[in-house]
Formats: sequence, structure tokens, C-alpha cells
Amino acid sequence: MNVTLLIDAIVRQTTILIAELATASGTRAPLAHTANQVFLDLVHELKEQGLGNKVIADMFGMALRTYHHKVQRLSESGTFRGKSLWAAVLAFVEERRTTSRADVLRRFVGDDAATVRSVLADLVDSGLVYKSGQGDATQYRARELEELSAPDESLERTANLVWVAVNRYGPATASELRDVLLLDDAKLRVVLDKLVEAGRVAREPGEPGASEASYSCDSCLLGLGNSFGWEAAVFDHYQAMVTAICCKLRTGSTEAGSRDLIGGSTYSYDVWDGHPHEREVAEFLGETRRRAVALREKVEAFNRGRERPDDARGLKFISYVGQTVLPQGEQGDNA
Repeated sequence: MNVTLLIDAIVRQTTILIAELATASGTRAPLAHTANQVFLDLVHELKEQGLGNKVIADMFGMALRTYHHKVQRLSESGTFRGKSLWAAVLAFVEERRTTSRADVLRRFVGDDAATVRSVLADLVDSGLVYKSGQGDATQYRARELEELSAPDESLERTANLVWVAVNRYGPATASELRDVLLLDDAKLRVVLDKLVEAGRVAREPGEPGASEASYSCDSCLLGLGNSFGWEAAVFDHYQAMVTAICCKLRTGSTEAGSRDLIGGSTYSYDVWDGHPHEREVAEFLGETRRRAVALREKVEAFNRGRERPDDARGLKFISYVGQTVLPQGEQGDNA
């Protein structure tokens, strides 16, 4: 399989995952911004790999001028230069306290009206703006910071997601975490304060007048049965898988060895009702979880109260395990 076919196949699987997430539990998550955000994120990551604009434009099959226009259009509002449309609309609603959809559309006349409406819908769904009424007479009111601080299900779900990101990327500043999670700055800082108050995350002040505070945590445990944890668990699992694949690619190795510490393996077992190994296979994940939990507790118990020697290289081992069961003949990407 060549790289283009592999990319196409991964994009296909990713779109299936996004569709499942967007409709999970009967929700209808807004997706208007998704394609544009994917483009911008991909451009950013390609630049991080050291590629120039001309090469990136060629990879997208665009003329350089077309590429620059698209990046500029998506990166900032056509009405407020230097600000993303999402941030500019939120700032406008917060400034007005209460405003109508018609007023917002008039203010952002330099931007596509359908895109402005989708941004408003996204702000409502994210809990940063209240909505009442219908049509262009719809009224929007920005939530006060105190309201964002109120304990509710949405905030708890966001807190779990941020906790996972701090555990994976910490020590990290609020700006670095915002780049990972694409959260609004005000809401992210409220959530970080909550995590610090709860003792789940530690905050280290930055140098006076020079840098932001950084956040870190020694562990992140989303217990089984936690109804507020599934989004964070999905994010953690997917991120761990992507990290392992990227680290493997960066080694330059295309082969797997039994002693490799970086990489992944997939195993499938074909059984049937009454098969002598059916129960053993079914209990495999539970057994693996118990061993993983016991090992983590053993490591944490040893580390408690101890500092890593200055001359010792720190290592973070990341393991991800998942399973599913499909009736014979059913394809995995249509599950």
C-alpha cells in the first residue's frame, strides 16, 4: 500500500469516528467549522515538519496565491482583521451583552453569513452564549464568567478532557493546552482553576513578567462507570494511538520486533458459541485492565515521595488497549 492510499484509508476511518461522535447520545454536534479547522491544523503541522508554503500549496493541489487567500480567509475574520471569526463573534456578543442575530450578521457583513450562523450555533452549543427566539430576531447573551464557574455536567466533561491533556502534555501553559484542545481561553482558565482547586492539577507560576504559569499532574484516572468521562477517555485513547504511530514513523523503521518499545499490534480471534476458548477471549480485556491497574499502582506507590535523580532520563510509557465484538461477516468500519 502506498502512502496516498494509506492516508485515504485513515481519513475514511477518521470521518466515520467523527460522524459517530457528532451523533452520540442523540446529539447533533455542529460540524460547519470542522473541514476548515482540519485544513488549518494540517497546514500548521506541515510547517512544523519544516515545509514551506509553496510545497504545502503543491501538496493541496493549489496555486500559491489561492493557498495564501484560503489560509488568510480561514485564519481571521473578514470584518475584524487579526482575529478568528469564532473569537471575533464571541467578543462582539460579550461586548454587547445581549444582541440579535440580525445585528451580528450586520456587524460581520464582511464574512460569509452561513459561516457566521454556524459560529453562533457553536458558541451556544459550547455553553458560552445563551440563545432565545427564532430567525433573525434570535437573541444571544454571553454567559458571565461566574456562570461558567457553576458546577454543571458540561463543565465536568470539559474538566475531564483538560485533565487528560494536562497529564499527556504537562508541564504545559494555558496557551499550549488551548492549541491542543481548541477551547475558548476564558472557559479553559476557569476549568484549570477548578482542577487546581480540586488537587487534580498543580500550577507552577512562570517567571515574573516573562512567561505564563504551567500546569502538570502526576496521574489522571477516569474511573470505570464515570458517566462524565467518556469524551475524555475517547480523546485519551485516540491520542495515545496517534502518538504511538507517529513515534514509530519518526524512528524510520518499517518493521516490528518482539522487543520493540514503540509501536502497536492488533490481534483478532474467530470463535463461535460453545468454542472452548470463547470465555478466555471474552475475559482478555478485563484481565489486561486488572494487570495494568495493578502495575500503575505499584509504580505510583514507589514514586510517591521520591524525586527522579538529576542524572536519570525521564520516560513516560503509554499503552492503549481496546476491543470490540463483531458478528461474522460484518465490516469494522460500518460497526
